[in-house]
Amino acid sequence: MLGGVTSVSMFTNQTANGFQIASFLFVRSSNLSKKYSIPQPFFKIPGIREHIFQFVASNNGSLARKNIVFAIPNGKDDAEKEGSDYYIDYPVAVDRKQDKNSCAPEMETTFSLLPCGEGTPKSNEINGKEDGLLAKLIAVHLHVLAMEQWNASKLKMSHKNYLVSATNLIHYLALKSLDVEQLEEELSSIGLLNLDTINQHVLASLSAGIRLLDNLKYDSSSRTVSYSEGISSTKSLDKQINGEFSISTLRRRASHTGDLLLGRLPEKRKTHIMVTVGQEAIESETLVKDLLNAGTTIVRINCAHGSPEIWSEIIRRVKRSSQILEKPCLVLMDLAGPKLRTGTLQPGPCVLKISPKKNAYGQVICPALVWLSSPGAGSPPAHVSPDAVLHVDGEELLSKLEPNDVVTLSDARGKQRTLKILSKYPVFSGIGFMAECSKTAYVKSGAKLFIKDKRKKFSAGHVVNIPPLKQFIRLRVGDLLSISRDSQNEENKLKYSSTGAHRITCSSGYVFDSVKPGEPISFDDGKIWGIIKATSTSEIVVSITHASPTGSKLGSEKSINIPRSNIRYEGLTLKDLIDLDFVADHANMVGVSFVRDVSDILLLCQELEKRKRGDLGVVLKIETKGGFERLPLLLLEAMKMPNPLGIMIARGDLAVECGWENMAYIQEEIISVCKAAHVPVIWATQVLESLVKYGVPTRAELTDVADGMRTSCIMLNKGKCIVEAVAFLHRILSDHSMKPNAEFKPLALSSHDS
Repeated sequence: MLGGVTSVSMFTNQTANGFQIASFLFVRSSNLSKKYSIPQPFFKIPGIREHIFQFVASNNGSLARKNIVFAIPNGKDDAEKEGSDYYIDYPVAVDRKQDKNSCAPEMETTFSLLPCGEGTPKSNEINGKEDGLLAKLIAVHLHVLAMEQWNASKLKMSHKNYLVSATNLIHYLALKSLDVEQLEEELSSIGLLNLDTINQHVLASLSAGIRLLDNLKYDSSSRTVSYSEGISSTKSLDKQINGEFSISTLRRRASHTGDLLLGRLPEKRKTHIMVTVGQEAIESETLVKDLLNAGTTIVRINCAHGSPEIWSEIIRRVKRSSQILEKPCLVLMDLAGPKLRTGTLQPGPCVLKISPKKNAYGQVICPALVWLSSPGAGSPPAHVSPDAVLHVDGEELLSKLEPNDVVTLSDARGKQRTLKILSKYPVFSGIGFMAECSKTAYVKSGAKLFIKDKRKKFSAGHVVNIPPLKQFIRLRVGDLLSISRDSQNEENKLKYSSTGAHRITCSSGYVFDSVKPGEPISFDDGKIWGIIKATSTSEIVVSITHASPTGSKLGSEKSINIPRSNIRYEGLTLKDLIDLDFVADHANMVGVSFVRDVSDILLLCQELEKRKRGDLGVVLKIETKGGFERLPLLLLEAMKMPNPLGIMIARGDLAVECGWENMAYIQEEIISVCKAAHVPVIWATQVLESLVKYGVPTRAELTDVADGMRTSCIMLNKGKCIVEAVAFLHRILSDHSMKPNAEFKPLALSSHDS
């Protein structure tokens, strides 16, 4: 045996009470004299034929032999078997860090199902091909049950609502720990079972496969024994196929858990649509209503932005629109979590640029359209698309304006500009006007507006509420960026350090104690990359290694990721705990950001118990490498709570943390594990992003939606074309749109092609 290899042998026998443990043997080649065994020979049991299958296991890159020895009766009737169960205390795939009482060796379980060599019967010795296939499937079946028994203590801690689902998750993980490629090919060759598609109902599918193989009569003359009876009685197999672990029961359970978290779906839809909203939802009187009419069933609020006052108004509008339209809509609120973000840059001037469209020669070909209204009048009608919006404080001006009137102003440069009124519209609470401007203007808050007539002009109002321009740093390859601790000191909001490097702050102080020179760092969801050159307790110096050729913008509140750093994040921040009070009182679901390990779930459970919200939906956002690697443990821990449970694949941070090239594999693994746990999945990040922002989707985005249709919910982020994007997605997800239009008939050979 190679150094560092562990050999694990398991021996089982059949007694009146079913299959029981007879012996375990663990041998490490690094110390061959060290053995852990409970010697209990069983080969002398009369009337039993032994079948041995070897699993080849990987332990830190080396190979180890694993023997599963199980017994099959010799065909004599055994009335004592009836009603027996089988549980094998088999140490496989146990995280010793999580279970310190385990005696199992630490071993990565990647197994290949192979014959064992000498003494192992060939397929033709077990009465033909089907008998050999049956024996292999029985070995897998035993392994799955052994994993269940080995994790029995963990399963007993699951809430009653999740016990069956948690058990099926264990069954799935046991199956995934085996390399069953050869077995899959053999099963496929006779059209029996696809092991890749039984996530939701592992045990029932394996039991049904065993029953079907056992009933095959390809060589009935040579068969004298029912192999399925060797591992359980007919009654036990029927219980697995038709009981609480039956395929139909587990499928209904998966559907039910999705409904508990996300609500019931509208007709002709199999997938929910979630939309992120923010300040824009209260600036427009119709946005929330339009989103619900377009097909939105869940509204998401990000607690990293906005305030309780804004959140309250959004939720009020969602509930009101849902009631009026009779369209159910739930609210998910994401806690900000311990995410690293850039600090706030000093705000820019409150000025708005109005630009008419010009041709290549600089000649105006289309004036800019400007919407004029009072601050509380509401948004422009949906059928008009202004280039700029000016809020005017001046009832006298607005009451006198009529189409063809001219309004003049002096812009920030002292240039005189005119706005010609084109049309007048009634809006939510007042009147609005569409005007045109033929010259470029820079309008600032406080600019005075005048009505011009044939004789004179007089002041009638002034511009208000122009937001400050968003400031940013433009970074190019080779630039230096200094990240310093956040401070209220005004000089810390400057964009350049004393050394001339670009400068930005970060409010998370613990990052300065954890990072090291040489580690990669990314900004704004991976748009900018750099290498840490130097660190101190108050500053990190970064050399930019990847950016746009013309320079990439880095602004306030943008993400920071340091994938290789061992940063000690807090589970729920102080802000999260404060926000959780609001979420518990107003929302249907809480999104937990940057879940990394079981301790995060334990803390969340304690906080929800304090607030007596055992009914609040919980969505765990998987956006770190640690969260992905510990997903099964996170699910099992969360299943101890009574709360409805779901998983969000937050592909933005996850791709940066785990590598772009790994995302396809990672998202498939998350969906597979959650399907086994009967937990709904939310497909998030950049879905139909081009359509949301610019009104036209890319081809790749359409196929991304097709991938997302396998999940329970697809999430869209905000953008100026969000209502159109929701309506488009609704058409894709509706059952009728999955059928081809009349002009697209199913592909077939034409008569003249034959």
